Amino acid sequence: MEKRLLGALLLSILSVGVTQSDLKGKVLIFPQESATAYVSLIPSVRKSLQNFTLCLKSFTDLTRPYSLFSYSTRTHDNELLLFIGKTGEYQLSIGNAVVIFKAPLSPYSPRHICVSWESASGIAEFWVDGKPLGRKGLKKGYTVGADAKIILGQEQDSFGGKFDAKQSLVGEIWDVSLWDHVLPLNNMCDCCNGGNVLNWQSLSYEEKGYVVTKPVLWA
Repeated sequence: MEKRLLGALLLSILSVGVTQSDLKGKVLIFPQESATAYVSLIPSVRKSLQNFTLCLKSFTDLTRPYSLFSYSTRTHDNELLLFIGKTGEYQLSIGNAVVIFKAPLSPYSPRHICVSWESASGIAEFWVDGKPLGRKGLKKGYTVGADAKIILGQEQDSFGGKFDAKQSLVGEIWDVSLWDHVLPLNNMCDCCNGGNVLNWQSLSYEEKGYVVTKPVLWA
């Protein structure tokens, strides 16, 4: 009985500050450059990934580098990272290896990004606004670790921290979903929801610093 009570108390302490919500039609806004504002995402299941599909939507007018999705483990700070090196240049990192996809510039409009990767072939497929940017290979045979910190708004240079304000997102992000398998991305153009690891419509998360939730401006 004492062990059960202690376990329940520990769970309650760890859950302080964590929100679980349906964020359909909502965005997370990072209003200003900082090294302290971020959102920590808690996956519905913690498991290693030999395949994945990640989709999200974002808006910013930044011209400097910034992070969109940072998944860090104790062994690799860039275990799974979606990063914008410069306008129109999308960097995907897996196990600290990186490939770069380039897209035509689309000023001052939101971007819908979907990327998939499979360990068996090492092939990553990248789509922006419903259009493919091609396929490239990295980390064939690799497994993405399960014990991760998942951060929006900042890029982790160590497990859960060491943020650089000059890599922070200033803008808006929404419809973030992660699956543990490869989806046909040509069918993902109109939807970013329903992930079985992260699901925007049933999301557990914790906000830190100056982050604001508002209705989405774009359809």
